[in-house]
Amino acid sequence: MPPSPAIVTNHFAALAPHYDAVLSDVWGVVHNGIVATPAACEALVRFRAQGKTVILITNAPRPGAVVTKFIDRVGVPREAYDGIVSSGDVTRAVMAARPGKRVFHLGPERDLPIFEGLGLSFVPMEQADYAVCTGLRDDETETAESYRAEFGEMRKRGLFMVCGNPDVVVERGDKLVYCAGALADLYAEMGGDVLYAGKPHPPIYQEALARIAAVRGTAPPLSRVLAIGDSVRTDLTGATGMGIDCLFVTAGIHAEELGGREDPNLEALTKMFAAAGIAPKAVMRGLVW
Repeated sequence: MPPSPAIVTNHFAALAPHYDAVLSDVWGVVHNGIVATPAACEALVRFRAQGKTVILITNAPRPGAVVTKFIDRVGVPREAYDGIVSSGDVTRAVMAARPGKRVFHLGPERDLPIFEGLGLSFVPMEQADYAVCTGLRDDETETAESYRAEFGEMRKRGLFMVCGNPDVVVERGDKLVYCAGALADLYAEMGGDVLYAGKPHPPIYQEALARIAAVRGTAPPLSRVLAIGDSVRTDLTGATGMGIDCLFVTAGIHAEELGGREDPNLEALTKMFAAAGIAPKAVMRGLVW
């Protein structure tokens, strides 16, 4: 059956009474990689002021504490959220469950905090027991295809890959850059064994829901939890898979294919949801109270 059409709304305040907790994406909703989105941050502050809970859920391949420092710098106020769960947190749990294994890290140096305190042994790919991918080494110039030959060698060795960030692309200012998900997808396409640590896969949602229960003292029913995000592949698919309503923000990574950030084409949006076979509960251009 085709997905039901989403409600198009201009104000989060119209939806807020129906939910006790929000799982909000970070990059593309509350900031664009360079600066915070003030209206979105204000909306989450107002939601929390009603005694409700906001957990930020992000595919950033870094521990939640590191993500907190970053969003502090770009101007996201602490009053906008109760906690952060990152794919980096999930990735660390996967690695901690494999003590004594030799690890090949594929990604930029800025992601190294994900490994702190785990006592891992880093080795070249040829000596590794498994690989952890947190991104491209140079996301300004490289694409997934830049790694095809290297992945061919990894396949020959049968290396298992942990993907620390299932996002394929993310906004950085006014452009899109490739993420670890693009590499993991290529490796999987080539026959490699991949574990995706973040959205849209269940482990990160299970951790986020547990965090909501810890903050509130009890777990709200899933019907009272709303996910907010800008990606069909991660946010909408992940929420739907968990049985959680989703508020879809159009002024994110799909903005250009929808005709622009200011005036998205609703016909194109409907076709995009139809192609995915799923639809959100509601749609907004950007998160506004």
